[in-house]
Amino acid sequence: MSELVHLTSAGVSVVVDTDRARLLHWGAELADADVEALRASSTGSVTFSSFDAPRIFPLLAVEADGWSGAPALAWHRGGLHSAPLLRSVGWESTPSTLRGRFEDAAAGATVVLDLTLDAEGVLTAQVSVMSTVDGDPLDLLAARVLLPIPAHATEVLDHTGRWTGERHPQRGPLRHGAHLRQVRRGRGGHDAPYLTVVGTDGFGFRRGEVWTAHVAWSGDLEVGVERLPEGAGVHGAVLGGGELLMPGEIRLGAGETYISPLVYLAYGESGLDAVSARLHRTARALPGHPSTPRPLVLNTWEAVYFDHDPAKIRALAEAGASVGVERFVLDDGWFTGRPDDRSGLGDWFIDREKWPDGLRPLADHVHGLGMGFGLWFEPEMVNPVSELARQHPDWILQASAYSATWRHQKVLDLTNPDAAAFVLERISALVTEVGIDFIKWDHNRDLHAAVSPRTGRASVHAQTAAFYAMLDALRDRHPSLEIESCASGGARVDLGVLRRTQRVWASDSNDPVERQRIQRWTGTLVPPEVVGSHVGPAIAETTHRAASLPFRMTTALFGHAGIEWDITLCTDEERAALSRWTALYRELRPLLHGGVTVRSDEVDDETLLHGVVAPDGSRGVFAWVRLGTSVDGFTPRTRIPGLIAGERYRLRVREDLGRVSRHQVADPGWVESGIEASGAFLERVGVPLPLLAPGAALLVDAVRV
Repeated sequence: MSELVHLTSAGVSVVVDTDRARLLHWGAELADADVEALRASSTGSVTFSSFDAPRIFPLLAVEADGWSGAPALAWHRGGLHSAPLLRSVGWESTPSTLRGRFEDAAAGATVVLDLTLDAEGVLTAQVSVMSTVDGDPLDLLAARVLLPIPAHATEVLDHTGRWTGERHPQRGPLRHGAHLRQVRRGRGGHDAPYLTVVGTDGFGFRRGEVWTAHVAWSGDLEVGVERLPEGAGVHGAVLGGGELLMPGEIRLGAGETYISPLVYLAYGESGLDAVSARLHRTARALPGHPSTPRPLVLNTWEAVYFDHDPAKIRALAEAGASVGVERFVLDDGWFTGRPDDRSGLGDWFIDREKWPDGLRPLADHVHGLGMGFGLWFEPEMVNPVSELARQHPDWILQASAYSATWRHQKVLDLTNPDAAAFVLERISALVTEVGIDFIKWDHNRDLHAAVSPRTGRASVHAQTAAFYAMLDALRDRHPSLEIESCASGGARVDLGVLRRTQRVWASDSNDPVERQRIQRWTGTLVPPEVVGSHVGPAIAETTHRAASLPFRMTTALFGHAGIEWDITLCTDEERAALSRWTALYRELRPLLHGGVTVRSDEVDDETLLHGVVAPDGSRGVFAWVRLGTSVDGFTPRTRIPGLIAGERYRLRVREDLGRVSRHQVADPGWVESGIEASGAFLERVGVPLPLLAPGAALLVDAVRV
């Protein structure tokens, strides 16, 4: 095959020199005529106090290549062969894929690198390592994807957070050394790096070139950027990551293979919105992505907590149906030995004291009201105070029986086939027995010292694989069943779990002020239709902050919407408002859940403008949001992003959900009757928007004339 492979789609080019196994370019699309010039200019200088030949950066860079950063591969065999010496032994390519095979004959290892550029311009990379000889096992320490990025990428952004405050962005200059994020929680965690972004100086949602990486894995992982004074060949730094492996976790015997998680790598030519557009289309093509309209949900948690009175819950279901709810979910507290969160986990049998007739009558009633029925589980966990823990203490994933509890629970060892089979059979039986359409699958603690008592080895990798296998088995048995990934809120949101689930819970906070920011940054990676977003009570449970009903409803509209509130206590006016909201959700659902997410950069720290534009540009709906007060007290022109430049639009304010509070005497002049303008005018010039009171959100609709 040719020495140069040029993969290109959707405005992105990936060019690989297979002769020297190096990536020459990942970024903006190149003309075929320029690819040869790329190779001709891909060798840098020979510098002082360095190797006697120009440095290059191979696709699988290791120490033997002269790379002094974190290596793509690290292993040993009985303490020997700890410096991988890779030799390329063949390449295969199609118009969208490239596979390279490498051997280390001394170590007895074969490595395969797979690159795929999908139709959206998103590059996925995966590394496979196989042991080829008998004797001591090949102890794998790392299998990373590392791709070079240009020197003009000078800033780095990723995410951190806490419970009820997930996906808080943090950014700074890209300095010498490693900006390395390691997840050692057995799940992504509330502080997950989520999406790691490197970009040109001052990049934003609508400006600058950016390169991003996401490790699609729900266990321990690492992702980061490394910049050395000598660069990476002619490139400035490297970006990538992989699974974080504990000592002894992956030991390969002859013929055994380790396959790394997929690393998703997306380039954006015009800021984070360009990356999000690509990643959302890629996420929508995942095998687990839902194909039906996202039903409006009512979840019982903040309405009843553990107080399961069947009559009360039936009344709640009836109230939900009356305002337009389409799926009713019974949360924690339905199973035996569960008066609170201190006991019962693992005993997945219906509590006959709370539910003397079982749950089937409730599910039938919910179905009779025209709604789907969902049920909460936490299958990977066990309370020490439970029948399961009493009968099978050897099924607990822990280094010691004295390991600390978290929320009064420990982790069930799903790497134990007997434990996994028990949980799978109980859930599957209940799906059939009760008539369950949807599972809220929770995971309320980190995994620390996750050692299987069956093997004595670190087991986060095996536990994550067992979790995936259980999801796959349930969906195989019950193809119409939908599953939500919840992990004490948003601690497990990634493209690995979204290959198998239809929804993620962004956060346990339903406070709309917190949610606006959480959903803004969650949306950099995943599309809104898979992000659960609920209207809670007037005073938020997690922050005790009061918020108006229109603000709460507008915030929840931009996701997979739902209610988490005892609406049996609502006034007639509140129920009427909720009915208008559910009708608006159904009207806008095709747009919100199939369009292109856009966000403006040109607002102060307390104001947000975000929206969704139809793929054909026929319509856009936007939220103009004020979270708090700011120094400026006027209404400057604000640019409305994402519309087609050459088309004309009718822009109007919508207050279907109730009057939105202003901090002004009168609206800008255009608001009363709307305004007609081109997409170019709205994006480049903009219009003055009303000055809202803190804690308010206004819907703005743009329809092509």
